[in-house]
Amino acid sequence: MTSRVDGRALDQLRPVRIERGFNRYAEGSALVSFGDTKVICTASIEEKTPQFLRGSGKGWVTAEYAMLPRATASRTPRDVIKGQVTGRSQEIQRLIGRSLRAAVVLPKLGERTIWIDCDVIQADGGTRTAAITGGFVALVDALRWLWHEGKLMCIPVAHFVAAVSSGVVDGRLMLDLCFEEDSKASVDFNVVMNEVLQFIEMQGTAEEGAFASDDLYSMLDLARRGIEELIKIQEKSLQLSSEEWKAVEIAGSLRQQQ
Repeated sequence: MTSRVDGRALDQLRPVRIERGFNRYAEGSALVSFGDTKVICTASIEEKTPQFLRGSGKGWVTAEYAMLPRATASRTPRDVIKGQVTGRSQEIQRLIGRSLRAAVVLPKLGERTIWIDCDVIQADGGTRTAAITGGFVALVDALRWLWHEGKLMCIPVAHFVAAVSSGVVDGRLMLDLCFEEDSKASVDFNVVMNEVLQFIEMQGTAEEGAFASDDLYSMLDLARRGIEELIKIQEKSLQLSSEEWKAVEIAGSLRQQQ
């Protein structure tokens, strides 16, 4: 297929790397790289839930997202200096939280919260999809920690969860857009799926006019193939032992393969 600005094929992911245990203090952490986009994801356990869940026996997963001041070509002031979280950051952290809650059997987590903090240290497009993909790995490591500490009877992973972008740039369908491609895309999609390729969330925008349903189906199919690759990378990174797999509460096909 025709190459792109970074030499990739149209249907090729950027080089993806997930480095677990990046933060020595967090119960789970990962540095995830989608090409030149790099995000630190940490999972922290809090032994309480939001007020609306207290007494329910059910846990919660939530997220915060931020970009470091020099994650982009010019410096951006921190949200704390501006006195409020930007609308973009709020929207992205809610997306991350919704996506990663779909990965957990919340009633089996007990009344505790897992905070997923996603800090972008370098941005080249796709920061939200990288944060979801790396955030899942940090989340699973936090759940493993709880199980190994004897605080859980199982590792309550319901599904693997990963995300990727696809879009139309200069009339060509592309997977995993870098910033240069994203900035001139006529259509841009962010897709979140689980390991049995069910949709968790889709965010799609036509930047110029509208797009046809055939383009929609093509973009979703391209994203599906990218997410299949990402989940394999997550599984390889996590290196779950046979004992841990037996403790995993997972509804999908990966559990059946073990």
